[in-house]
Amino acid sequence: MTRILAALLVAVLPFGAVAAGHNKAHVARISNADFTKDGEPNLQSSGVLVLDPTTGQTLFSKNADTAAPIASLTKLMTAMVVLDASLSMDEALEITKEDVDTFKNSTSRLPVGSHFRREDLLRLALMASDNRAAAALGRTYPGGLPAFVDAMNAKAHALGANNTHYVDSSGLNPGNMSTPADLGKIVAAASGYERIREFTTTGALSVQLPDSKRKLTFVNTNVLVRHSDWKIGLSKTGYITEAGKCLVMQAIIANSPVVIVLLDSWGRLTRVGDANRIRKWLERNPDKLAGAAFKPT
Repeated sequence: MTRILAALLVAVLPFGAVAAGHNKAHVARISNADFTKDGEPNLQSSGVLVLDPTTGQTLFSKNADTAAPIASLTKLMTAMVVLDASLSMDEALEITKEDVDTFKNSTSRLPVGSHFRREDLLRLALMASDNRAAAALGRTYPGGLPAFVDAMNAKAHALGANNTHYVDSSGLNPGNMSTPADLGKIVAAASGYERIREFTTTGALSVQLPDSKRKLTFVNTNVLVRHSDWKIGLSKTGYITEAGKCLVMQAIIANSPVVIVLLDSWGRLTRVGDANRIRKWLERNPDKLAGAAFKPT
């Protein structure tokens, strides 16, 4: 077996850390214009859900039951199905031509013919949203990609996400559909997996292929993980033209866990701005959260 990468992670930065050579991101400022006259967040994303997972209460929603393409948010379900199968995380998987994206022609720095541990591919799929990594995870599932997609849809149904449908393991196909309400359930479930929490909140990592002296740096696709004071326990971004920019997170706000789902955000920082508006709104109104009952008076 050639080009086996036995130890992919040369250096890992946890969430909140900044990879060397990457400029600090600009985080949207909050002003009174970010709130409606009723004091609610003025959000630009087309689909929104803000959920208190402790109580199951929906704190804010916008088109929460409208299905839309979810792009790489798909990879959260990919990760859960891989982990549920209890497959060997140390097994070396080859990147093949089948894993190359010919649908959207997206790029990847994982060379065809290289081998990676399953755990390393899972980390790259979740943290850096690498599509070849996600494709290889689905292709190497027992029964191949068709069985993997069946397992994804069965898992969604088991979680009560009945308006969710998957057709691939990467999210490149716009046929991967869900609603903000369903994604709230999926994010809450994914938060129960230690590896998913860890991998989605890794700030950056360095990779060195065995036959190359050059190190490759991968960074988390969520700027709030890399450069902010957010307390994020789970994160995933997504983008294809049909889906717009998407973001889901589980974070601690006002001492309470909160699930945030943002779909179809247009503009480079719209989803970041919406997330910050939600945070400021809840910090202004902590009584909306279950954690308020445990705050000192």
